[in-house]
Amino acid sequence: MATAEKSLHTPDRKRISICVLDADATQGDTVAARLLQAGFSASHTNDPTETLQMVRRGICGVILAEVNLRNTTQQEFLDRVSSLDPGARVILVAPRYISEVAVEAINRGAWDYVAKPIDMPRLLRVLDEIAQEAEHRRQVYALEGQLIENFQFHGLLGESPAMRELYDGMRKAARHYVNLLISGPPGSGREFVARAIHQLSPGAQQRFAVCDCSGLSEVLLESQLFGHVRGAFPGANENRAGLFEYAEGGAIFLDEIGECSPAIQTKLLRLIQHREIQRIGSNEVRRVNMRLIAAGNLDLAEQVKEGKFRQELYQRLSVLHLEVPPLNKRLEDIPLLVRHFLKKYAEICKKSIKGITRRAQIALREYGWPGNVRELEGALSSAAVVTLKDFIDVQDLPEFLRGPAPVVAAATAEPERWRPAPLDDVRRAHIERVLQSCNGNRVRASQILGIGRTSLYRYLKRTGQTGAQGKAVVNSPAGVKPRVREPLGTHS
Repeated sequence: MATAEKSLHTPDRKRISICVLDADATQGDTVAARLLQAGFSASHTNDPTETLQMVRRGICGVILAEVNLRNTTQQEFLDRVSSLDPGARVILVAPRYISEVAVEAINRGAWDYVAKPIDMPRLLRVLDEIAQEAEHRRQVYALEGQLIENFQFHGLLGESPAMRELYDGMRKAARHYVNLLISGPPGSGREFVARAIHQLSPGAQQRFAVCDCSGLSEVLLESQLFGHVRGAFPGANENRAGLFEYAEGGAIFLDEIGECSPAIQTKLLRLIQHREIQRIGSNEVRRVNMRLIAAGNLDLAEQVKEGKFRQELYQRLSVLHLEVPPLNKRLEDIPLLVRHFLKKYAEICKKSIKGITRRAQIALREYGWPGNVRELEGALSSAAVVTLKDFIDVQDLPEFLRGPAPVVAAATAEPERWRPAPLDDVRRAHIERVLQSCNGNRVRASQILGIGRTSLYRYLKRTGQTGAQGKAVVNSPAGVKPRVREPLGTHS
């Protein structure tokens, strides 16, 4: 029993590769030989550049380095090792032990600090600790791969209480062939939720149609949904069935339904009540039968109160109602998502990306993620493309993750005093500040504001903040020429 228990806790020394970096060839060879005799894989060199190359190639996990390095400073060496492999451990060797210097070295990134002549029993204990930690990391790495599979739910990934509650609601909703409303901010995965519910439903073998209601004009949206007959409008050269007919027996997902015009809302209400549609330009009434799944921002109920969305339609759609949590409300899911996206884009880019550094982890966790999971995926896909290392660091991340958040308003000598103002003025000032903080990027501003892009464009046009070419104008102080921002691409 004692032998078995000991084998469980004895680290595998052969898995640890040690580089002894010492200008004294005799002493370096002696230490390397004793480490080999103890069961470690060890070699000696007197060149810091050669050591760094070994770290880069992944054949050196521990460096036993003298304090006074040739052609480089101690801090530069530690930083270089950390950037090449955050998992590599550096043990500094000094002519004599000084506690203050040892603490400072460890604070700067060294794993330990020992003095000459080297106390081999103590060094072996330290190396065994590193071996145990490496074995633990390997186990965690393998378990994380299993966790991704265990916590994947039809395209969604998460283990937080908020996501588990959502999964339970999805399972219940899938059993009943009734209309469903999915609320959640853009980029949170509303379409994934809709697809998962369809896959779990009895009609999973039938068609699943998708329509983004915010990206089309009223005429095109009506044609897309209900179809049209030849000659119904300019360009209608043939009869065409709409998505409601296409999804017969299956399900249709209407994203950003809050962007629909009152006329489209009326037609949707009739569809739900009577299961009937009419193609544009036709008097023929057609019977349809499909499940309607709609999605919108969390302010859809507020739109009903403001009279912008029909209350009857909202009530009909929200027979079942699910809310997708934003990413900043489930931060504990970020490590799983990071691992999933890194694996995905490492394969796409054909790179060996093992993970991210602690500094990058902190940057990801401290960011607010207004664009939710979609924004996180975009940041990691960009980092996977630009990185030249096995571990993604802060400098590989997009610029908005490298530094502090942009200042929304310039500091003034005295704090601005509160004064009563109409609600429209407060809304306008807030939108202008968000646009300023996003450098005029209206796509990103709409994500932060939690409204659809079309709603923001309409508001800017209504308030005269867009030029003839769609340029967003940011108000400037009196006497200063307004700044005009060129239209940006559609990427978020």
